Amino acid sequence: MRSLKEIFESHTGRLLHKWDHYFEVYERYFSPYRGTKANILEIGISHGGSLEMWREYFGNEVNLFAVDVIPECKQFEDEKTRVFIGSQEDEAFLAQLKSKLPEIDLLIDDGGHTMRQQIVTFNNLFSRVKDRGIYLVEDTHTSYWGQYHGGYKKKGSFIEFSKDMVDQMHAWHINNEKVQPVNSITENIAGISFYDSIVVFEKKRRKEPSHSMRGTPTITPYVDPTLARESILQRIRKKFSRDKESSYSKQFRK
Repeated sequence: MRSLKEIFESHTGRLLHKWDHYFEVYERYFSPYRGTKANILEIGISHGGSLEMWREYFGNEVNLFAVDVIPECKQFEDEKTRVFIGSQEDEAFLAQLKSKLPEIDLLIDDGGHTMRQQIVTFNNLFSRVKDRGIYLVEDTHTSYWGQYHGGYKKKGSFIEFSKDMVDQMHAWHINNEKVQPVNSITENIAGISFYDSIVVFEKKRRKEPSHSMRGTPTITPYVDPTLARESILQRIRKKFSRDKESSYSKQFRK
């Protein structure tokens, strides 16, 4: 099978536009869906060339869904491609869209690229992505451009929003009032990857992380004197002891 870059470079159909370095990222996350019956949603299709590229890459079994604010884009519908017309920053429209969509395996936000558009879309549609699905936002360099309401380290940019998601993903390990308690983001994001102009969210239902030890200790662990008096190992041993006591208590209650 041809790579996505090869398909792009030989494309002669409707106009499409992609940065060269995107294709390596695409292949990393998109290749598992080739030849499947996956549900794929692209936001922002413009001239419709990307729909042709996705169809050739993913195959005839995939179900394509698309959103664009331009009414003329409706012409790109076919029996395996459905196009919805509306604004990605209109929450009423997004609510209606969610009710009409199946669970999505792969969501690609290539829409208007403003901070509000990207954030509102994520807040409304991430929940529609299937467990173990992918939510990919491209052209995130606009987070640094004033004309898209971004700026370097500007609060409210999509990049800063995504950085906050990294903290929220770690909420189980954080005791700080600046980070929300464990919530649906913590429980449903397994990984966040940053690339030049792309942010990828890997959705996966999660439980509170746990750990355990195996084997026999063979050395005296080094304790960094700059750390708190109670070493990590001591805390682990205490937790193991508490868990063991709890296990015994449960047995006695049976």
